[in-house]
Amino acid sequence: MLDTLTPTYTARFDENSQELSLIGSMRPQHEADMAKCLQVLEQSLRLVRGTLYINVKRLVRVNNIAFRILAAALVNAATERPDLKIKIITSSVVGWSTKKFGVLSAVNANLIIEEYDNEFYPGQTFVENSDFIHVLRTQTKMTWRHERSILPRHGLKPGMKVADICSGIGDFAVLMQKEFNPSRIVALDHSKSSLAYARGVAEEFGISGIEYVYGDASEMLLEDNQFDFVTCRHALQVFDRPELILKELFRICKPGGRVYVTNEKNSHCLGEPHGESIQWTYTEVAKLWHHFNMDIECGPKSRRLLQDSGFDKIQMESFMVTNLDGDPQDFADIIESWKNLFAGDMAKQRGDSPEFIERFKRGFDDHIFAALHPKGYAGWPIWVASGRKPL
Repeated sequence: MLDTLTPTYTARFDENSQELSLIGSMRPQHEADMAKCLQVLEQSLRLVRGTLYINVKRLVRVNNIAFRILAAALVNAATERPDLKIKIITSSVVGWSTKKFGVLSAVNANLIIEEYDNEFYPGQTFVENSDFIHVLRTQTKMTWRHERSILPRHGLKPGMKVADICSGIGDFAVLMQKEFNPSRIVALDHSKSSLAYARGVAEEFGISGIEYVYGDASEMLLEDNQFDFVTCRHALQVFDRPELILKELFRICKPGGRVYVTNEKNSHCLGEPHGESIQWTYTEVAKLWHHFNMDIECGPKSRRLLQDSGFDKIQMESFMVTNLDGDPQDFADIIESWKNLFAGDMAKQRGDSPEFIERFKRGFDDHIFAALHPKGYAGWPIWVASGRKPL
């Protein structure tokens, strides 16, 4: 690992992944201020074969001097090493980066621009559907009945500095703000439409003080060791590389603080009557998510994922959201939305046959029937895990 730190940015090369990461604010006043960065780039070029990755996802600022010097060095490298591809990884979170670095691809075909978010968030387009928002609120309302008592067991106390990562439409951050009165709370999400809705939710509840941040959960523009308690709910299961999210959650958490995650194992959804039909459908849901590089079976794996990411003192438990948690129609509404999403857009994109989709829908309908039946029972299990960042 080559690592050079200047007062405002870091240039770091990882030989194993052949990736040069540029992090921070690159605003030199003179060409000499770029010498260390160019030195790391030159060393990187000597060590790589095939493809060199230039990661600028957390490069928050680049002035004209820096860009001119960096661009010239990359163009020269691509010209002198025709055997080498140089792939510049940008992010939509840092809005200018794709456009600014994109001009280089027109200069040399071996300079390739890739906007990372498009590949990393395979389920983003599904969950951003505005029709799904009211369902997300219902889900949070039903899980909060359980989580408001679970959170203190996992370390959340009044007055803490809290971050809700992958905050979605923001209702969970609002509930934590009202119940636990944190000294600071940040809600970060990658969806601009969700954040816009979240601000409306906070206004509706008369809640102030929540810092809404647009950001990439795998490359957050938040400083190290900031938060006493970090939440990330129903999110690891949506990403194709959850270990990158956990690495960032670990980084922003204070030593001695805790990271709290919730995830599902959808094949364990259940109901009676018509239990066999329900079981078949939710087993197929897991296969469908796997097709889109998402893992809705992630829940019981949470303990291992936290351990592998460096956390200790791990706590884990599960709870069952059921049709008996308040109004059974709320539960039925959630399942109806799942049917529309899973047996609708997702199944069609996978290319499923009409016969399969018809059987697929039947299991959701039977789950709704179980939820609304006067003698029925319907359940949706959630796994909760938290880990401490070692002191």
